[in-house]
Amino acid sequence: MKTLILAAFLSMAATPAVLAQSSHSGMDHSNMPMTAEQMDGAVHANAVVNSIGDGTANVSHDPIPEIGWPAMTMDLTLLDGAEMSDDLTPGDSVILMLVKGDDGMYAIGGMMPK
Repeated sequence: MKTLILAAFLSMAATPAVLAQSSHSGMDHSNMPMTAEQMDGAVHANAVVNSIGDGTANVSHDPIPEIGWPAMTMDLTLLDGAEMSDDLTPGDSVILMLVKGDDGMYAIGGMMPK
């Protein structure tokens, strides 16, 4: 399963749209304050940013079959140290990295422009 998720993310990252964003070559997960277990369980999704607040982001994301979520608009917590560009604005298309916490809830561990 880990290999499938990694392969899916790498294929998304290799698309021309992502490669065109030369200033955002990808997420560097090495500095993120997460356990190896959290990283192994992380899932990625395409989304549009609706708003970013203090510790939260409202996004409209595509279906995320790995965790059984349909496409929806929702508020998600931004983890402390979440990797994200400073210049994200409402309407931007992004790739989310969602991490499952000890409480069973998913939060944003990273958000990079597509």
